[in-house]
Amino acid sequence: GAEIDSNTNLNCYLDSKEGFGSVEKVVLLTFLSAVILMAILGNLLVMVAVCRDRQLRKIKTNYFIVSLAFADLLVSVLVMPFGAIELVQDIWIYGEMFCLVRTSLDVLLTTASIFHLCCISLDRYYAICCQPLVYRNKMTPLRIALMLGGCWVIPMFISFLPIMQGWNNIGIIDLIEKRKFNHNSNSTYCIFMVNKPYAITCSVVAFYIPFLLMVLAYYRIYVTAKEHAHQIQMLQRAGAPLEGRPQPADQHSTHRMRTETKAAKTLCIIMGCFCLCWAPFFVTNIVDPFIDYTVPGQLWTAFLWLGYINSGLNPFLYAFLNKSFRRAFLIILCCDDERYRRPSILGQTVPCSTTTINGSTHVLRDAVECGGQWESQCHPPATSPLVAAQPRDT
Repeated sequence: GAEIDSNTNLNCYLDSKEGFGSVEKVVLLTFLSAVILMAILGNLLVMVAVCRDRQLRKIKTNYFIVSLAFADLLVSVLVMPFGAIELVQDIWIYGEMFCLVRTSLDVLLTTASIFHLCCISLDRYYAICCQPLVYRNKMTPLRIALMLGGCWVIPMFISFLPIMQGWNNIGIIDLIEKRKFNHNSNSTYCIFMVNKPYAITCSVVAFYIPFLLMVLAYYRIYVTAKEHAHQIQMLQRAGAPLEGRPQPADQHSTHRMRTETKAAKTLCIIMGCFCLCWAPFFVTNIVDPFIDYTVPGQLWTAFLWLGYINSGLNPFLYAFLNKSFRRAFLIILCCDDERYRRPSILGQTVPCSTTTINGSTHVLRDAVECGGQWESQCHPPATSPLVAAQPRDT
């Protein structure tokens, strides 16, 4: 009975792996090439922008964004092309050892990408929901370096170590060997299957723990922003001056509401894209071993490439929505056009007189001319912590 069930599952899997027609191959290859090209160019542009722009290098969050871009760039260069070739040609021609290496790189780099997204959310949580001194104590250069190191080292323990040792296929070796070779098309595949212990461990470490931390961090940022908005309303009703010069209350409230709405939409987009891209794969990754590996091969492929697409979306979510990054991109793409150069802040009048309410810094009036001492002596004006939850200057 067990042998019949195994053969039935194998036949269903092989039927789902049937090759594409000529037109389908052209369409598929065009789509996959566009995804790969978008990921390569987008992530390269982010890295070059930070390397060339001194102001971008001063922002701590951007260290995580650059490292994230590097991880996503490696995914698009070392992982996606080989997956696309196998998918279109319906055959793996690079040998068993390179199959293991490519699979290990796949798990390593995609997990590192997810870890970076988690670190970005934690960085913003400390920056927005804590006192400025707490943020400086938490996000020291050493701690940032340790977090970045963890984003690359921890995934090693669920990628190269278990995969090269074969821990993921203990108990299912026979099934893997059957699926590696398709007698119908006389093709060999690069098959990556996981047993129940590895499926649970890998999915929890690579997705569910980072996902939980991201949800908690962004939820706290959202709650803090709502409290901030309420406090501003209370100050307005009490007649406290929010600016040194008179400003119509309706105009100020309208501007704040628009800013809050835009920032809230950005957080929803970030979490929505992350869940949409990776949740289907990691849910299926845990479920498949418990239903005797009956998930169709085409569904696996679709969910996997949905996760790959996230590597191409990250530059748009974490950089292209940022005004400072967009300015840097325009300078790069327009060959250092002076129109897009950042204006000097020296000698400008900036709001520095602040008060702290519930851990959030609010600007009350334009009082002191700070000049070039902005970083060390002044707090940047912010209408809401939720705005800072986005990439800076959004």
